[in-house]
Amino acid sequence: MTAAVAAYGSAVVTRTTDSAADATVSLGRRIVQRLWRREESRDDIGTAIRNLADAPDDADFQALLRAHIKRALLDDPALTADLARLLPVSGGAVTASGDGAVAVRNNSGVISTGSGATVQR
Repeated sequence: MTAAVAAYGSAVVTRTTDSAADATVSLGRRIVQRLWRREESRDDIGTAIRNLADAPDDADFQALLRAHIKRALLDDPALTADLARLLPVSGGAVTASGDGAVAVRNNSGVISTGSGATVQR
């Protein structure tokens, strides 16, 4: 969700599809919009989104949004189930894109994408 707020700011609640949005931003946007439809938490979540949009790297504003989301989920089991359906099913495809990107489901060793890297054990 923080990726969506960072990308769209407080307009994340009204933003429709954007072909340039990556999967993380798109998922975050859909989660925010679903939370926004819940009237009982709209004011708190809206304020938290605006604060985070103004300072997307602020850990306190990120925590505040998480706290309001947690409260909404604890208060509304149907919302929790609805949001769970938005999340990808584990075991699905993993995609990495961009220079040096790595897609790993499980790793018990070293992954290095830097040129000239040295790994010692």
